[in-house]
Amino acid sequence: MIKTETILQRIYKAEDPRAADIEYLLSRESSDEVGMIFRFADSVRRAHAGDGILARGIIEFSNYCANSCAYCGLNRNNKSLKRYRLSHDEIFKSILKMVSLGIKTVVLQSGEDFSMEALLLKETIEEIKARFDVALTLSVGERSARDYRLWRKAGADRYLLKIETTNRRLYESLHAGMSFQQRINCLKALQDLGYQTGSGVIVGLKGQTLRMLAEDIVFFKKNNFDMIGIGPFIPHPATKLKNQAQADVSLTLKTLALTRIVTKNAHLPATTALGSIGKRDFKIDGLRAGANVIMLNFTPPEYSRLYEIYPGKGNHDGLIASYESYMRGLSEATGRPFDFARGDSLVQVTDNR
Repeated sequence: MIKTETILQRIYKAEDPRAADIEYLLSRESSDEVGMIFRFADSVRRAHAGDGILARGIIEFSNYCANSCAYCGLNRNNKSLKRYRLSHDEIFKSILKMVSLGIKTVVLQSGEDFSMEALLLKETIEEIKARFDVALTLSVGERSARDYRLWRKAGADRYLLKIETTNRRLYESLHAGMSFQQRINCLKALQDLGYQTGSGVIVGLKGQTLRMLAEDIVFFKKNNFDMIGIGPFIPHPATKLKNQAQADVSLTLKTLALTRIVTKNAHLPATTALGSIGKRDFKIDGLRAGANVIMLNFTPPEYSRLYEIYPGKGNHDGLIASYESYMRGLSEATGRPFDFARGDSLVQVTDNR
C-alpha cells in the first residue's frame, strides 16, 4: 500500500511520468490498492475539473464506413448491417431536442464515410452555429488537412479522433490498409488548426499488454489532449475479433483513473461502452474513478440501433423525460450535479496552449 501511494504521488507530480510506474499501478488487483487508485483519481478530478458532470449530446449521423477495423461492427465487410445517413431535418430535430434540455455541446459522429462531401458538412456546421449557441464537436475520422481546415473555419470547435492504441504494430494489425503514422499526422493537424482535440484508446484489445496501456497514458500526457476517451473492448459478432473475450472492467477503470491522475484536467467521459459491458451501468463507476463527462445519445432510436460499433450499445428512447430521468439518476448516484456549460478545454485555460 505504501509503495502504491508513493507511485501515485510520483506520476501525479511528474512532467514525464514513467511507463514502468503506470504499468505497476495497472497491475494492482487487491481491492484496497484499486480503491486507493480510484480515490486518488477522484480527488484529482475534483481539484482540476470540478464536481460538475458535463453533458454532451451526440448524433450518429451516418453508419457508412470505408474501413475494416477488426473490432468495429461498422466495418465495411459487415454486409448484414443496414446503412443509413440522417437527413438535414433529422439532424436538426435531434439538435432541437438536445438544446431544449440545456445541453450546449453537439457531437456529430459517423463512420469514415468518404462519400460525405466536405462542403455539405461545412454547410451543416455553419447552420448549426448560426441557429444555436452551442459548441460543435466532429468525430468523422481521418480526412485531409484541407477538410479539417474547411470545417474549422466554418465554426467547428472540437474534434475526436481516437488513436485506439499507440503501439504501431498492434494498431496496424487491427486496421487493415491504414497507417499508424497517418493517424498521428491527423491528430497533429487538428491541434495545429486550433481544434480542441480528443483522442483515446480501447482497453482489452487482442495482443495488448499492460505496458502498452501505460505507454498510451504517457502519450496522452505528452500530447496534451483536451479530451480523452477510455472504453472497454466489447466483441461484435460481425468482426474478426468476434471470439475474443470482452475487456476486464476493472482494468478499464484503472486505465481511466490513471489517465486522470497523469493528465489532471483533460475532459474524460464515462464512455457509453462502460454502460454496455455488463448487467449494470459502469458509467457510474467511471464517474467515481476520474471521469467528468457523459455523452447522451440523441440519434433517432430507429437509427441508433444501426450504429452498432459493439453489441448492446445503450440508448434512450428519444423522450425528453427519459434523458432527464437518466441524468437525475447519475447525479443522485454520484452526489454530483450536471453542468450544462459549454465545457470548453481546461487544458487550454490552464496551459494557455
